[in-house]
Amino acid sequence: MTAPHSTKTSEYPADALALITGGNGGIGAACADILRERGVQVLTVDMTPGADFQCDITDEAQVANMLNDIQSRGQVVNIVVNSAGVQGPETTLAETTYEQWQNTFRVNVDGSFLICKYFGPDMVASGWGRIVNLASIAGKEGNAYQSAYSASKAATIGMTKSLAKELASDGILVNAVAPAIISTALNQQMDPRTHRRLMQRIPMGRAGTPREVAELIAWLSSRRCSYSTGAVYDLSGGRATY
Repeated sequence: MTAPHSTKTSEYPADALALITGGNGGIGAACADILRERGVQVLTVDMTPGADFQCDITDEAQVANMLNDIQSRGQVVNIVVNSAGVQGPETTLAETTYEQWQNTFRVNVDGSFLICKYFGPDMVASGWGRIVNLASIAGKEGNAYQSAYSASKAATIGMTKSLAKELASDGILVNAVAPAIISTALNQQMDPRTHRRLMQRIPMGRAGTPREVAELIAWLSSRRCSYSTGAVYDLSGGRATY
């Protein structure tokens, strides 16, 4: 009798432990669900109740304390999904306040930077790891009236490519995913005029689902992804044509 196939041992290390920021909703929650289904232990990070860690990822001390807590349990995070993000203001650049600009960058860029900075070294020490950063098609093309968001996601792409080169020989793969509109609570807060304008640019004529994004992230987080690092994967329903 053939032994049942074990997804965990074939796709992920036996001790696979994933840390997912923004893990209580949208794409982050979908990633948590799919990785758990595939046998990976998951720790969610969010500001809302119910997360494994209620941590402000823009606060360096809180990120350091979270790492210390995990290390004190004898655990090593070897999969990181930086999914936490904010949409920022929907205004012209001239109407965007400096505070709005800074707040958008603090969550979308600084938060991911701090998570990578603190959790990357343990991955290097263990010899295996996967980091997936949530960028956006806006970071490649730019969205009108979303300069802060677009610029922050462009910065995420640049950071991903740089870190990937630094860790390429250490067994750590670092990639980014650049979705177009995804059906999440974040995008439901978007100005209807902005939403309509962006939807008109998607040839498939629909928004993506969090599960569709999570399927790609699950592959990027697995052993099956073995020769891709520093890449940016579009999920745009055909919007990205380059």
